[in-house]
Amino acid sequence: MDVLQDVDYLISGGYVLTMVDGTPPLRDSALAVKDGKIVAIGDEKAMAGMYNPKTTIGGPTKAVLPGLINAHTHAAMVYFRGIADDLPLKEWLEGHIWPAEGKWLSEEFVGDATILACCEMLKAGITTYKDMYFFGDSSARAAKKMGMRAVLGAGVLDFPTSAARDADGHIAKAEIFIKDWLGDDLITPSIAPHAPYTCSPETYKKVKQVADRYGILLHTHLSETQFEVNQITKRYGKPPVELLEEIGCLDKNVVAAHCVWVSDNEIELLAKRNTGVAHCLESNLKLASGIAPVVSMLKKGVTVALGTDGAASNNDLDIFSEMAFAARIHKAISADPTAINARTALDMATTSGARVLGMEDKFGTLQAGKSADIVIVDLNKPHLTPFYDIYSLIVYTMKSSDVESVLVNGKLLVDGGKCLQCDEQEIMDKAVWWKNKIVAGKDV
Repeated sequence: MDVLQDVDYLISGGYVLTMVDGTPPLRDSALAVKDGKIVAIGDEKAMAGMYNPKTTIGGPTKAVLPGLINAHTHAAMVYFRGIADDLPLKEWLEGHIWPAEGKWLSEEFVGDATILACCEMLKAGITTYKDMYFFGDSSARAAKKMGMRAVLGAGVLDFPTSAARDADGHIAKAEIFIKDWLGDDLITPSIAPHAPYTCSPETYKKVKQVADRYGILLHTHLSETQFEVNQITKRYGKPPVELLEEIGCLDKNVVAAHCVWVSDNEIELLAKRNTGVAHCLESNLKLASGIAPVVSMLKKGVTVALGTDGAASNNDLDIFSEMAFAARIHKAISADPTAINARTALDMATTSGARVLGMEDKFGTLQAGKSADIVIVDLNKPHLTPFYDIYSLIVYTMKSSDVESVLVNGKLLVDGGKCLQCDEQEIMDKAVWWKNKIVAGKDV
């Protein structure tokens, strides 16, 4: 009799979506997980005869898929959710968000808010997020406490913030943060110049030198509004993407958020330089910034992932919703019902997200040897019955509330829809406490 191999988990599903190119959904299959890694994937009955798990989860009415990836957000801005709505970006940012950040941002604020954001994201099946903000150590400690995988961008601007007085100050603090967190198993540091209209070309060059020195990502907002493009073109004689190309700040280690107002030539540049794009459709719609030409980007070979942006401009952190919007809206604006099909939308939320972050060798697909970043969803619900195609079901019908279990790095963080890493009521009470403090202290 063969000796069974001990593993931590055996995760079964009526459907297992590996998201490996050319691989169809696996029926009645299972994954073995040990020491944070996927050991094997195969027929459920065969796997049960090979492995001895400490814990068995999933079942025939479940679907198993890679953890979702939020490729652009500002997690701690969850405490500013709804503070200033129904405004254009410039007025929203300069008249409300920046003053609020100047008054309230601190190590404590960012840490508390990030805990809430991680709870929201984990319960929505997001296992990795790419952040751009300040007080990176607080963000990192909070994300690590929640067991979440995070790529944290230390914010850089040319003007004073609560974190530093000028660009050089921001860069100096960013470098300390990068050195402190390089090599962590869950937290990956990066550097994040805000945008071409808030950071000069000289600042971008300095930031890129830091990014190259440490082999990390440069994460920036790019061509988000027509106002930005017009302003940058007037100031420098070329639009934002062309400007970054000219100063040597476009390559595969750059994550460009938004890219709403980009020309055909700029799309060609993004593709040529293998620069990843984080598509934040709901935020762009709400701020009336426009709709990025994602169909053209995909046709020209640009890797496009999905991001929520911050909860102050979305107003949630829900990649299921982003998938549904992206798959629908791009059909309408391109007058092509085949544009961004369901399989492509799910790819943008998983595999392409990992590729944009330069981490496709670690996660983004379910394969032996990769990190066990796994989501289990419950298919046994009225709104999910019946169905004919699992990709269509996930993208067009499924809600984040259908997420049942989430593992990151082989650790169960959500079970039965409940976050195991925190007291949910306690962190919601803390959020209300901060909201009351902000309301009482803000100018009226």
